[in-house]
Amino acid sequence: MVGSGELSFRVLGGVEAWRAGERLELGGPKQRAVLTSLMLRAGRVVSQDQLIDDLWPDDPPARAAATVQVFVSNLRRALEPDRPRG
Repeated sequence: MVGSGELSFRVLGGVEAWRAGERLELGGPKQRAVLTSLMLRAGRVVSQDQLIDDLWPDDPPARAAATVQVFVSNLRRALEPDRPRG
């Protein structure tokens, strides 16, 4: 388990995030893959193109960029519920 303050992550088995002893809902497999990609590059800027390549290495869908934006937004909401929107 990798932890930062109250937020902790489990990466062996399924990817999970926990806050204050409660498991957070991270969404489906692709959304959890975005989180994994970001954790693997912690402390570095990760481009949208890199995330698209990680999720769809051979044939990204036409709306891949919009889908990645939704995944990141959903992850922010799950991981930082008190963060102001926008």
